Amino acid sequence: MTSGKRDLVILLVLVLAMATVPAFVGTRYIITTLTLFFIWTIVVTQWNLVLGVAGIFSLAQMALFAVGAYGTAMLGYYFGMTMPPAMLLAALATVLVSLVVGLACLRLAGPYVALLTLAIAQMLYLLVVNDTACFTNPPSGCMPFFGGVRGFSRFGDLGFRDLLGSKWYVGHYYIGLVLLALAVAFTILIFHGPLGLAFRALRDNPGYAIARGVGRLKYQLWVFGLSAFFTGLAGAFYAVQFGVVGPIVFSVSMLLFLLAMIVVGGIGTIWGPLLGAALLTLADETMREFGDYRDLGLGLMLALFVILLPRGLAGVRGLQRPQG
Repeated sequence: MTSGKRDLVILLVLVLAMATVPAFVGTRYIITTLTLFFIWTIVVTQWNLVLGVAGIFSLAQMALFAVGAYGTAMLGYYFGMTMPPAMLLAALATVLVSLVVGLACLRLAGPYVALLTLAIAQMLYLLVVNDTACFTNPPSGCMPFFGGVRGFSRFGDLGFRDLLGSKWYVGHYYIGLVLLALAVAFTILIFHGPLGLAFRALRDNPGYAIARGVGRLKYQLWVFGLSAFFTGLAGAFYAVQFGVVGPIVFSVSMLLFLLAMIVVGGIGTIWGPLLGAALLTLADETMREFGDYRDLGLGLMLALFVILLPRGLAGVRGLQRPQG
């Protein structure tokens, strides 16, 4: 069995196992926490394609996530669009934004890409929070076009509240699980296919790769665009899951938290982001009651992994990233 087929079989087993969880665990808190874990795992698996596989140190991922979330909310709020098509359109809009980001980064490398993509994310954040002019005047008061600091709410849902009543969160759990399965399967196919090989070649030896005909422009835009679709879709589902979208989705602390998931799990590996997301989500929930010590504990955990396990959890299990 090839490594690609093996990874797909592992994914299938994991998805089938997770599909049985609501039958044995009826607690809403656990189900919603797992749903949020699915969302973050989608984001970090796609970010890992850009950061770990292609070697592009982009920090625009939360901005792309926010585009998906805000796009869904605005389509539902202003146009009354139902959520499934709104989520799909928002994901496609995220791809377009990511291509613009990719074009802006073409002549840059290393920390300069990080600085530019972080600046783009902050620009979008400021565009939202500084939007104070009234675009509409609903009964709740003045509503800026981008929602301002208040954000959007009551823009629609997936209909599970009417279908399942108080168990609506179970429907969201399975939607999140399906999206996670599709995102990870997509990552596996890219990772083991020709695109993954081209991305790693440009990461490890760009001069040699370009000399052999691997165009940097073409493949950098490919990795930005491909990873953005599921990132935007994760943002769209996040909006639907919580029923509210605000500037918090641009949070730098959340960006660093997700980046830590990749580092802890193993940069450039298939299963590293998932393992890192599982461990840090568990640690975050366990330390939630410790207040200020929570961030200290998460920071200490990250430092220990960087020093003691630089290849991450996946590296310990022998799943290091393949060499160019």
